[in-house]
Amino acid sequence: MGRTVLVGVALSVAVTTCAVAALVVGKRVRGRKKWRKVVNVLREFEEGCETRVERLKQVVDAMAVEMHAGLASEGGSKLKMLLTFVDNLPNGTERGTYYALHLGGTNFRCLRVHLGGQGYSISEHDVEHEVERQPIPEHLMTSTSEDLFDFIASSLKEFIAKEGDGSKADRRDLGFTFSFPVKQMSVSSGILIKWTKGFSIVNMVGRDVAACLQDALSRKGLDVRVSALVNDAVGTLALGHYHDADTVAAIIIGTGTNACYLERIDSIIKSQGLVTASGRMVVNMEWGNFWSSHLPRTVYDIDLDFESPNPNDQGFEKMISGMYLGDIVRRVILRMSSESDLFGPISPKLLMPFILRTPLMAAMHEDDSPDLREVARVLNDIFEIPDAPLKARKMVVKVCDVVTCRAGRLAAAGIVGILKKIGRDGSGGITGGRSRNDMKMKRTVVAIEGGLYSSYTMFKEYLHEALDEILGEDIAKHVILKVTEDGSGIGTALLAASYSS
Repeated sequence: MGRTVLVGVALSVAVTTCAVAALVVGKRVRGRKKWRKVVNVLREFEEGCETRVERLKQVVDAMAVEMHAGLASEGGSKLKMLLTFVDNLPNGTERGTYYALHLGGTNFRCLRVHLGGQGYSISEHDVEHEVERQPIPEHLMTSTSEDLFDFIASSLKEFIAKEGDGSKADRRDLGFTFSFPVKQMSVSSGILIKWTKGFSIVNMVGRDVAACLQDALSRKGLDVRVSALVNDAVGTLALGHYHDADTVAAIIIGTGTNACYLERIDSIIKSQGLVTASGRMVVNMEWGNFWSSHLPRTVYDIDLDFESPNPNDQGFEKMISGMYLGDIVRRVILRMSSESDLFGPISPKLLMPFILRTPLMAAMHEDDSPDLREVARVLNDIFEIPDAPLKARKMVVKVCDVVTCRAGRLAAAGIVGILKKIGRDGSGGITGGRSRNDMKMKRTVVAIEGGLYSSYTMFKEYLHEALDEILGEDIAKHVILKVTEDGSGIGTALLAASYSS
């Protein structure tokens, strides 16, 4: 009897042990399957974002071709290739005191810049300037053009009054950076196409922006002339050229992105008969709207574009600028979370567009702590995903790396596209037939501004790495990217100086 009981107990223990082992094994198998799903999501994403140098060269060629088409006819390309009528860039010989206004959204800035005319040898830090920032009262954003510009003119009048003895000077010249869609009519005039960023002043659309400001300045008794109306990219080129005569293009790459460059006037076919003293003109590309089938687009990019306020627009910008990179990362993490419980239950915060800002994405990407503490903090604080395991945190870092690598390398391809169009890539330009060996490369400077480039180390490294790959080291060494600071303010005042006579 006792022996039978012992046998029964032994059998029961064996069965239980087998059952527990089966559960453990089953759990491990399920865990491996879920992990494989997450790995597959990452692998598919990596493949979709692939930017081998052969593909980047196709993007370069497409950019150059689209630039050519945009210069040939209005609407001939997704690139608008807008004329700025800026042909006289500052060169360091400008002297005097000049002003700038920058209306960039819900705030504006007044700047005063003092120029000594020392020439190109001066450093960026030798430009003396003062700046004041003011918020735009919310009611003025939907009031009348007279109310808005009277407020701006009054603020400028107060700013000028602080100049001291210099306030008794004769007429002053002003550069106006207006960060809204404008059709330029001359270097100092442009028609507002539409308002953005929360502004809705109906009686302003279709009117000359500079003239509206000029009228307000007159009403306030200010002897100030609006000498230049520009956008951020053109101001950045002006500042770059002021410090270095070899500056031929400017790139803005921060929250948004744009580019402009110096073009030969005889290449602007859509404006035949236009003549400038220098034989050149700055062209505002609006390159955020560039598109090509060679761009590595994924399902996450397609979904982001479809759900954005401007579907089928700004395709290039949505792949390379700070406004969008964090949201691409969020979308990939959401997909991983839906495929596996690696991050725990799906957090509602993962469903919120643009909740992950690019600076926080950069902080995760560049987290070099052994346990990725910064990644854990951002996942917890932003997405409310607590206690993510280390392997999940490593996966997030990898996703950030894929997104940033693609963005930096595509930005590099865009820059080389500009250089190819103007014959500064070693190939002789889009219509040139000379070989690289026949080309004597000129020193070529590209002014660059924006937090994505200046503050995100990995983005900057990927961009430079791709430049070297596309151009080859022998050519790339002649191309210098120079960071500028406040082209939208100082650069605009410099253009006011250039066009003051």
